[in-house]
Order: sequence, then structure tokens, then C-alpha cells
Amino acid sequence: LTPAGQKFLHHAERIEHEALSAEQHVYSADGTVSGKVRLATREGVGAWLICPKVAELNRRYPDLKLELVSEARTISLLKRDADITISLQYPSQSRVIVQKLVDYRLGLFASPNYLEEFGPIDTIEELYRRDVIWYVEAFVDIAEQRYMQRIVANSRAGFRATNILAQYVALTSGMGVGIIPVYQAAQDPALVRVLPNDVEEMRTYWLSVHPDAQALPNVRAVIDFILDIIREKKNLF
Repeated sequence: LTPAGQKFLHHAERIEHEALSAEQHVYSADGTVSGKVRLATREGVGAWLICPKVAELNRRYPDLKLELVSEARTISLLKRDADITISLQYPSQSRVIVQKLVDYRLGLFASPNYLEEFGPIDTIEELYRRDVIWYVEAFVDIAEQRYMQRIVANSRAGFRATNILAQYVALTSGMGVGIIPVYQAAQDPALVRVLPNDVEEMRTYWLSVHPDAQALPNVRAVIDFILDIIREKKNLF
């Protein structure tokens, strides 16, 4: 910022604080669950966990509007880019409120057509001769996203995509073996688990909320909605 911008910043922050305080006061006064809540999350969480239940949330709170941003890494709660985030990485922003949402498993999967065409995979050594669908290496920018490196490094490079949903579609179409959350893939008849007793990794989803927003009825309602989904699917995790 220029020196003039620095001077203005102090006033802008005070204006923002007063506006947020006013919003919190209005929503808290009558307990109404209404208005907009923005949730930033991993693309898989949004598509596989949140979206299938959004109609249920809408029936519960018709005046509540949920906005889903399928990218949690570049979102700042402190800048109010979102009200809630679900991330793979423990948030680095010290002023946000964080809770562990759930641990989940990652496994290897392939389509039945792929296994029929190229044969079953009964050993790790056989897996190393197959195409593995994974991320574009240059765009993997958090350590938590680097899972099953032994498999990825020793197998043939198959289809690569920055988006796990694109990987999932490639996987179900028979392009190779892929690494997918078990909570999604285990329910999918288009996929078969590969080496379930030998290959599995765990990761964690973290839920974060801005401290000024956590008490708002609409934000609280969305958090409770997310926790309900996790409890409902606890056996899959």
C-alpha cells in the first residue's frame, strides 16, 4: 500500500468491524436462520459429502442460502473470503477457531472393466506395472496431498489432473488405477478396491470458522449440518 493507503486501512478495518458486529447483533437478536453462508472446502468434500445433502438443508432452513467454494487453500477466513472452511491442512491463521472434523482413509481403486481388460492386481509388484491416475506434480502444493508416494513413484505415470473429480471420472472410465477417498469409492458400483489389505493411508479434514461468525445462527446451522453428515457416514470413514 501507499502511505495514503496505509492511513486509510485503519479506518477501513474499523468500518468492517462495525459492520460485522452489526450483522452479528441482528442475526443473534431473533435467532433467525437466514441469509448467506459461504463454505470453502476441498472439491471432493463439496461434491461427495455436502452437495448430496444440500436439498435437505434447504428444506430445514428455506431462508438460508449456502454458497460453496470448492477451493480451501487460497481462502482467508480473517479476510472474510468465507465463513467456514474445510481443509486438509491444519489452518495457519492463529485467530480462527479450528476443530478436527474427521479422519478418513484413502485407498486404491479401479473400474471392473479395467481389471477385466488388463487383469487383476494381486501384488504390489503387479501394481508397479500399471498406470496410476494422480495429481499434476507441479501443482501439488501441500504435504497432505502427497499420499502414497511409493505407489506413485514406482508405477507408470497415467492420467494426471489437478482436480480429484477429474481423476475420479478418468478412474471410472477405465484409464488406470486411482487413489480415492474410501468414503466415496467404497459406495460406488463402478469401482473395485485394489489391494485393500496392503495399501491405505489416513488423512484428516479440519473445520475452521471465523471467531466473529461462529455464534451467528446461520453459520451455526451450517456447522451442525456438516457435523450431521459426518455422524451419518461415520462407518464409511
